[in-house]
Amino acid sequence: MPFFKRDLNGSGYIVLNIIRGINIIALLSIVAASFVMLVRTFVVSKFFFFDGVSHVITGFLALALIITEVGLFRRYLSNNWPLLSINSGFITLAILMIILSISILGNLNKTATSRKALGSTFWQLTIAAGVLGGIIGVINIFANYLFRDKARGLTARQVRAYGSTAPQKAMSPELGYGSQQGAYVTRSVSAPRQAHMSDVHPAHRGDGQPF
Repeated sequence: MPFFKRDLNGSGYIVLNIIRGINIIALLSIVAASFVMLVRTFVVSKFFFFDGVSHVITGFLALALIITEVGLFRRYLSNNWPLLSINSGFITLAILMIILSISILGNLNKTATSRKALGSTFWQLTIAAGVLGGIIGVINIFANYLFRDKARGLTARQVRAYGSTAPQKAMSPELGYGSQQGAYVTRSVSAPRQAHMSDVHPAHRGDGQPF
């Protein structure tokens, strides 16, 4: 049984927030590595367009993931990017981090981003960014399944954000998608009662209508 089921405010909450800090560090290193390679591509190969664009996309995608990890724009993410919102786990985040890491490491075979072109310091930074991002991506996959509470419908991201208050916060209106789920459940429960009242004979409803 996962630790967070016994102590939502303890092990799960603390461990997941430590992982979040490492996520942000790994993503920042990917951003730095991407823009270092972008500059070197411009200097060495006179800015080969598609190669440069790939570095820009990698960098900005990593920045977008940092925003989701910091916790900004929760309502927007819930409504438009639900797989990266608080109502989803870490699987999408983990897969994207692994893809970004593979992209970073794959570029090291090119002339513009080789060890000779980047220099020993920047080359080591690039390798570190790729390796760290890949490892923490795999850790996020395990954390997603280890710390979620499937029985109560709580994602690991909700446990990370709210700890022991996650069951109460999960249907908060600020979460958008979750509040819609809650509204749907409420309507579903109340609908049979309304249908039952409509089946009552008019004479018993007291509306004064004849048979």
